[in-house]
Amino acid sequence: MSEKFLGYHSEWNLGSPGGWDYQRMAQEVAKIGWKRIKEKSGLKIELDFEDPILNPVPNFAQMLLRAHKRYSPGNPAFIALIAEEDTLDKVGENIRIVQYLNEMPDVSAVLVDPAKLELRDGEVYVQNQKVTTVFMDFNNKVIVKLKKEHKLEGLLGAIEKGLVTNPRGMEPVGAKGVFEAVTGEFKDKMAQTTLERTPWTRQFYPRSTVGPEGEEIPDLIKWARDNWDNIILKPVHGYSGHGIIIGHKEEDIEKSIKRALDAGDYIIQPLVPLAIWAEDFPWIDKDNKKLFIKRWQTDFRCFITDVGLIGFVTRFGGIPTNVGSGGGIQSTAILRSGMPLDEAIKKVNEAILGLGFDFIWQLQQELDKVSIEMGNVYLLGPIMCTLRPRIITPAHIEQLKEYAHNLWNDALTLEKLWLDGKLEKFVQINKEEEAIAKLAPWQGRPALIAADGLFGFGEKDEDR
Repeated sequence: MSEKFLGYHSEWNLGSPGGWDYQRMAQEVAKIGWKRIKEKSGLKIELDFEDPILNPVPNFAQMLLRAHKRYSPGNPAFIALIAEEDTLDKVGENIRIVQYLNEMPDVSAVLVDPAKLELRDGEVYVQNQKVTTVFMDFNNKVIVKLKKEHKLEGLLGAIEKGLVTNPRGMEPVGAKGVFEAVTGEFKDKMAQTTLERTPWTRQFYPRSTVGPEGEEIPDLIKWARDNWDNIILKPVHGYSGHGIIIGHKEEDIEKSIKRALDAGDYIIQPLVPLAIWAEDFPWIDKDNKKLFIKRWQTDFRCFITDVGLIGFVTRFGGIPTNVGSGGGIQSTAILRSGMPLDEAIKKVNEAILGLGFDFIWQLQQELDKVSIEMGNVYLLGPIMCTLRPRIITPAHIEQLKEYAHNLWNDALTLEKLWLDGKLEKFVQINKEEEAIAKLAPWQGRPALIAADGLFGFGEKDEDR
């Protein structure tokens, strides 16, 4: 078995990626569960749930402080986390990061809606305090919508002054259509690790193009029909899995194609083989009071800042895996025992199954209670979790660090191409969004970006 992980990123989020605190909570809950499982089963495998790379929250906070020091060195930090008004009391990780920041020395923070930012004499204020850093929990499209109801001088002033981490100029590079630029016209400007993780992508409309194997495709729509069971169509600016068309799940090919063409701004990609990004986990059948192995699709979000890789969010579910579409968040653990990864996964699965339904059902109920008390819930309610963590190795960590470093630099290259007008055919945004983006180019400032990866770590190569 190779130590090299497999798979591709499915999207980049450069606007306002989340999940950092949900991963922290998943780690805390999993440590409790793993201790009980290990004690009861006698399993002699060492899994590390506490390495700093497995908790993104402190590193996210440090990124915000680097942004503060860049704008207001030597002064106390006042950080405003801006979210839509109707989410202020619903998105727990925003509430908790503000609490976390307020516990740090010389730092204060507040969670407010964008209308609360005021512009006075060229400075941005909230509650009569001068703001030194802003993190926004929404994208440029939402700003355009909110401008119809509010003037937003404070928010737009903060963007233009460079107070907003994840400057609005980053966002166009996160559009999924950019993957066509990466796999086509500008591939020579990209790092090898970025190229090998980017699936072949084309904007979906009647056209001729070059296919995944370098073959000529005279008619992309016909090619989609001919390869229907192995393709996926995605809205360029979609989120939480909304609007995705998975070929083999759609019986009416013509209706699905028409839906994508009528909507416009869709991309087509080959479907990443499910086995690459699937793993088998022990699961509870509470109706029949038994344990069994269930295969879930998995998603591996890498958090990246100006100092490199700072953590992950490990998700699981169907297709898509997004929590907003009913998926879950699981813990990640680093294997510290000297054994092959696939062997460790097999032993942990068998140990959990061997503990029997009654013990595991009781443990799961206890962990669910702890999880809810922590606030590990999303807009849809309590978040699903798995009893076994996603297990990776130190070698995988090193590869992911290289991947993250290169992706950051390539995103910067793409931003320059966009500002130079060379990505216009790959990035379609309306004039209002474009104007907001151009208020604040990124140019490498401290920021948080995310790459959602359909990655495989633990299966044998011959099973892929």
